[in-house]
Amino acid sequence: MNYSTTPMRPFAWLPVVVAMMLAIGVLCPPQALAQLPARFYWKSLSDANAVLLVVETLSGNSNPFDSAHIVNADADVDATTAMVGYARTFSLFDRAAMAAIIVPMGHISAEGTVAGRTGKQSTNGFGDPMLEFDINLLGPAAQKNIPDLLRYEPGFSVDLLVDLAFPIGEYDNDQPLNIGQNRWYGRLGVPIIWQLGPWVPNKRTTLELLPAVWFFGDNDDYVGQTLETDPLFQLDAHVTRDLTEDFWAAVDASWYYGGKATINGIAGEKLNNFGVGLTLGYQINDNLNLTVGYKTTVDDNNAGDLQMDCFMATLVYGWHPMVQGMRRLKSEN
Repeated sequence: MNYSTTPMRPFAWLPVVVAMMLAIGVLCPPQALAQLPARFYWKSLSDANAVLLVVETLSGNSNPFDSAHIVNADADVDATTAMVGYARTFSLFDRAAMAAIIVPMGHISAEGTVAGRTGKQSTNGFGDPMLEFDINLLGPAAQKNIPDLLRYEPGFSVDLLVDLAFPIGEYDNDQPLNIGQNRWYGRLGVPIIWQLGPWVPNKRTTLELLPAVWFFGDNDDYVGQTLETDPLFQLDAHVTRDLTEDFWAAVDASWYYGGKATINGIAGEKLNNFGVGLTLGYQINDNLNLTVGYKTTVDDNNAGDLQMDCFMATLVYGWHPMVQGMRRLKSEN
């Protein structure tokens, strides 16, 4: 048996890009992390591991570290961010499950005009770490061994997704622009994968959907004021297709609705914005995967619309003790 073929590369599917990102879910801010990219929720062999690095450059009118996407119509925000994370797959009640932790960091600068006066702010450091848990509810049973892996096809699968961010990132209550958000927030989602056509390397095609709702606690020290945010509905969609055995592409779209912010009782506008993007993924070797993508908002001409552009690159290294051991045995023989 050839252990280096694509079916023997489950870890490569792990969080292959994780990606990315929320304001960008439409785009790609670190807290988008919670909103990973196309093919992130493909299932792998239980007990696989992956570490990831995501680097992004962003520009727009919202803080990319803020999953609520609070819009400042007069702001010009630029950011360079990096995210490091670890993910592990496992079997729970005979269902495929995954747990991950992601830590964002980076630099943000913003320039805006208020009452005819221009001001600048900047900040850097670590953001709020996020935990993610995903479990399959409908679809094939967990892949516990090599025969399970070789027989696997997603068909039509539905997961339950839970994200939770811990408010321990860098925060300065003297300015509104921060990497940490000084409040609890999280997400409940239902990742859906629909296999289109045969499940054969070089021919795999999927339609992937992620309807989800973000919930936000209050920030009671937002420049000396209280910031409240309504729940935010998110819908991400991807159509993915193998171009070769090791190279794939995805067309991405996102929609955000709700998330109205209220500061000391004064309510802002709710979001109703769309984003589109393109993702390219390449399997460098059995353990290493590279993904690059670009995302941007559309229908964003009004002053209160979310405007964001994001370029990101993700490198994922995955491994599985069983597969690594089989490779060692093969090399020795």
